[in-house]
This record gives sequence, C-alpha cells and structure tokens, in this order.
Amino acid sequence: MMASRFNYPVSRKDQTVDDYHGTRVHDPFRWLEDDRSDETAAWVEAQNAVTFAHLAGIPFREALRDRLTALVDYQRTSAPEQRGPWLLFARNEGLQNQPVYYLQRGEDGPAEVLIDPNGLSADGTTRVAGLTFDGTARRIAYMVSHAGSDWQQIRVLDLESRSLLPDVVDWVKVSAIAWQGDGFYYSRYPEPREDEGAFSSKNGDHQVYYHTLGTDQSEDRLVYHDPAHPLRFHVLCTTEDERFAILEISDRGQGRDGNAVRLLDARRPEVGWQSIWSAFDDQMHVLDNDDDTLLVLTNRGAPNQRVVRIDPRRPDETHWQTVIPERDEPLEAVHAGGGRLFAQYLRDVTSRVSVYTYDGRHERDVELPGLGTAVGFDGERGAGVVFYTFTSFTAPATVYRYAIDTGVSTVYRAVTLPFDPSRFETRQVFVTSRDGTRVPAFIVAKKGLVLDGNNPTLLYGYGGFNVSLPPAFSALRVAFLEQGGVYVQANLRGGGEYGEAWHQAGMKERKQNVFDDFVAVAEWLIANGYTRSERLAIQGGSNGGLLVGAIMTQRPTLAAVALPAVGVMDMLRFHTFTIGWNWIADYGSSDDPEAFRYLHAYSPLHNLRDGVHYPATLITTADHDDRVVPAHSFKFAARLQEAHAGDRPVLIRIETKSGHGSSSLGKQIEETADVYAFLFDQMGVVPTFGEAGVMDLGVRQV
Repeated sequence: MMASRFNYPVSRKDQTVDDYHGTRVHDPFRWLEDDRSDETAAWVEAQNAVTFAHLAGIPFREALRDRLTALVDYQRTSAPEQRGPWLLFARNEGLQNQPVYYLQRGEDGPAEVLIDPNGLSADGTTRVAGLTFDGTARRIAYMVSHAGSDWQQIRVLDLESRSLLPDVVDWVKVSAIAWQGDGFYYSRYPEPREDEGAFSSKNGDHQVYYHTLGTDQSEDRLVYHDPAHPLRFHVLCTTEDERFAILEISDRGQGRDGNAVRLLDARRPEVGWQSIWSAFDDQMHVLDNDDDTLLVLTNRGAPNQRVVRIDPRRPDETHWQTVIPERDEPLEAVHAGGGRLFAQYLRDVTSRVSVYTYDGRHERDVELPGLGTAVGFDGERGAGVVFYTFTSFTAPATVYRYAIDTGVSTVYRAVTLPFDPSRFETRQVFVTSRDGTRVPAFIVAKKGLVLDGNNPTLLYGYGGFNVSLPPAFSALRVAFLEQGGVYVQANLRGGGEYGEAWHQAGMKERKQNVFDDFVAVAEWLIANGYTRSERLAIQGGSNGGLLVGAIMTQRPTLAAVALPAVGVMDMLRFHTFTIGWNWIADYGSSDDPEAFRYLHAYSPLHNLRDGVHYPATLITTADHDDRVVPAHSFKFAARLQEAHAGDRPVLIRIETKSGHGSSSLGKQIEETADVYAFLFDQMGVVPTFGEAGVMDLGVRQV
C-alpha cells in the first residue's frame, strides 16, 4: 500500500463556465471531452503510465491473473435457437476471446462452425451478435462490431453454401434485423461527419430502412423517418409469419419512459402506417400475432405488467382483452414458443415461469432446478420443445430442454467446472433503507464464514433503468470468494426487481433513494459483522458507476475502496454525447430548472470537495465507449486527483480498443485481475495460492 501522495499527471484547468438557470457552474476540464485531441491523448497516456506502474508493483497481480485464467477455462454454451431444421448456438471452449457460433441439424446432429469471430481481428475485439434467420431458414443476417463500439455492421450468410453474401449495411445502432421476404428492415443513423467523430458525436435522426438482398446499401428504401423528432429511437420487428412489421418508437429524450407502436400489415398495404398506440407514457411491446390480432406486453394500467390482445382494426384501449392478468410479482418478460407464452416473473428477484396458451389459459408452471435465474423459452410456433438456461450465484448457466406436451425439463448440455462451487453459499437478506423501504441483497461467500468484521467485502449495485440484478454465475468472481471474500449484490430502487413502482421510486428527483438503499446495505453488512469500512469495496458500472461516484462524494468514509466503471459522472452534460439524451427519461435534464437542481445536488463530478480523504479509487473506462463516453471518467479523475487530500491512490485505468464493457475475454481477465489486485492491496489482504499457483477447489460436473 502506498504511504505517500502520488505524483499525478497535471490536468490543465481552463475558465469554462456555464450558466444553468442563473447558477454559474465551472467546468475547468471541459477540454477532456474532446477524445480526439492530441492533448487528451497525452493526458490518457500519462494517466495510464501512473496507473499501470502502480498495478505492476502489486506482487500478487500476476498470480491473480493466472488464477482468473484457470477459473474461466471451461466450456460454456448458450441455449440453442431452433428454426426449421436448424439449431443455432454459441460456445466458448474456455479461453476464446469471443464465443463461436455453431449450426446443428436437429437435436442430435453434428455441430458445425458457422461464424468464428476470433478470426475476424488480430486482437480478438471483433464481436458478432444479433444472428437472425430469414423466414425460409436458408439465410442468417448478423451484426458485427469492432473494439467495443456500439456501431454495428450487418452481414448475411447463405446457409446452403455457408458463403458470405456481398450485402454490407453500415452505421447501424439500436436496431433489430427484421426479415420480410427477400430482405430485412434495420435502423441506423446518418454517417457521422469527419469533424464529429464516430465515438463522441451526438446521435440523432434515427431512421428505418429496408434492404433487399443483392443490392447496395445506397439503394435501400427509407421506410420511416421523423425529422421533427430527431431524439427518438425507431426499432422495427416483424412477426413470425412476416405479416406485420411492428415499429416501436421511444421518446426518452423528452423524458418519457414509454413507447408508441405503429405497424404495417402486409395483407393491407394500402393502409400504410397504422397507429396502435400513440402515447409515450406506458411501455408497449408486441410479442407475436395471433391471426389478425396482436399479443402485447404492457404496463398500461398494470405496474407489474400484463399481456393484452389488441385488434389493429380496433386498437382503442376500450377494445383490449386481457390474456395474462397482472400479478403481485412483476412480469419481467414473455417469450413465445411452441404455441405457448412463457411468462417470466420475479419473486424476490428469483425466476418463476408460467406457461399460458395464446387464449390466456394457464397451462402449468415450469419446474425450475432451484432459486435462480431462468432465461430463454423462445421457439417457432410449431416447435415441440424450447430451450432455456438456468443459473444462480453457485450454479453455472446450464442449458435445459423443455417439452411442450409434457412440461418436463431435462438437462440438455451440462457444464464441467475446474472448481467446486458447492463450497460457496448464497444468502438473501432484506435491509431497511432510510425511509423504511425493504431492500433485498444477495450475499455470496464460503460456507462457514466467520462474522468477525474482517472479511474483505465487495458490494455491487446498479439501481436504474428498470434493470434487475437477479442471481448470475461468474467464474471470475470465484477468485475473490476463495480468498475469503464476500460478494454482495444489492437490489436497489430504480431497477425492475419489484415492477414499475420500484423503478419509478429511483428515477429523476427520487434518485437519492437509490443511494440511500446502497448505504443501508453497506451499513447493515458492517453492523452484522460481515465486514468493516476498512475492508469494504463498492463497485458498479455505467449507471452503477454513477452510483459509486455519488456514494464517494456523499459518504467518503463508508468504504476503503471505490471501483466506478464507465460511469455517468457529469449529470449536467450527459445528454450532449452520443445517445446520452436517451437517459433523460430516468435522470431528467439540466435544461429543466427543477431537474438541474436535483442533478447538480448529486452529480459526482460537481460534488467532489477539496481537502477530503476519498477512498482508494480505481476508475475504469475505455477509449471506444460510445455509450457512456470516457469524458465522464476523464473529468471525474482529473477533479478527484485535484481534490483528494489522502495518501491512498485515486487512479484511472483507460483500456484501448474496448468499449462499454470489455471487448474480449482477454481484456476482461486483465481488467478483473487489476481490480482485484488493487482491492486486496488497499485492504491489506495478501491472497494465498497453492503450490501450482492456484487454489485447489476440485472439479465438479454441474
């Protein structure tokens, strides 16, 4: 542990001042927003030099990286998607930077490599996603992204010849691939001007096009364009029978959290675009069509969501029919497969799945392997089986086969781990927040944990955008747990764990509830002997990075270590970059006087104070993050280093050729090793390893 102040790189200050509704706010590090300038590049290089020199001096850093590499070296397979005669799935043999996509004829046929992204770039940072069969199951379109960017390119494979077709579609973002006939719909932005840059310009004017196979993108047909509302998302999907093209439109840039729905009916082309729902205050998601009607998942009149039937010829709400009524538990998602609707509920943040017919008859509940998280259940209307994965904190993602006629689940692909997860256990606790709200949290640790207040503890949270944090397995986390670490996952307001009411309780002017919930969990852990402040680390990414930044400024002595990743740190200017305007629905905007008041009150960048002893901090971000641009972390790091009065390091680690999350497994392992090394070092914990350099935790088939 460093015992003296760091010699941080000099961060130049300028005289930039903004006037927000009569309040003058200084922004001396505004120049760091230009991530294409030579000065910013030099600053990044200087910061990384200090950070990596410090990390290299931690004696057990390399051993941690070796341990992480060994832990993740096992085969991982996704649940297959079944279309026509094919099963499509992804598999990582262990240490591949990207999963490989396989195609298999029938459940028992040999699996053949379809796309191997690892051969698409020398550094392993090219990713493939969004694979979508056409209606004949003879072609697959997919998206390619590079170095962690959200920008995507669409390519098409012919499955008969396994050859790549010449079609290339660029500048795709926030899009589905929606096949109809001999082409597909997609959403894109105009190509950024050279003076804007692809990674920092503000994205506006989202448009929908139709691409006909065998033609150049310049010939694509513009399907939907709304220049009067440039800060809207327009995402189009088609129903399985390709009859309906469904356009879901969101207006989050205006602070509205719902979406409108329009459609094209291939049987009535003369009608053109038809409005199904025009308001933006409620969420509407079309699941499938049932002949002439639509099955729609909505929170309209149902904060925990329900499924309704809407006739496009009579879309007025008075004609809706309830198919799956609202329950006490939030309905997190609904998937269609085998002529059934699989309704996935959350009960205290763990999965429950109920099966319904299209006319709303409850058929049965899926018997899951235990308390955890189940995802999947997609399939064609006529399928006899669907597949899903089940996972928990101590069970890896295992693929199950569900038989439609009997309702029986069987293991389809088991997992063999290079360690025994049964040595760890999970406990769920409920903590009382500042205003009396009951907040759940999961605690994962070795069995037989001694509650003496000395356990190194990592508290993770998110709390926003209706996103739930259910149980999930991480082999990389084992490197922390096996050293006596305690991992805690807090389910904060702002997420979706208890439906829309829980989400709204952490939005906009109520955002402080999220921070209070997190603090309450931390204080409960300390009061109940799990840890103490000197052995507590707080962690979160993106909106969770904002969470950590806010806790640091409000309660700087709560934890010894702070780990904000790709965080939204400047709450006054977030909406001016890329798709940041999309977050106004959750945060509000500084353009509004009332929203400015509460945003300025908790904005991490603006609430750092000179002379405060802040926790040891390792900020992580990446040069190709075009979602939460690195300027947030750059400016926060510069100001933190200026304000910090303590001797503990406050550093920033800036990854290259990566984005909003690691762009390859190799980069993920390296970053995790650095985070754990920093965490242990600052807590005064020296990890112990066996003779082979790893902990001997056995091998177990799960």
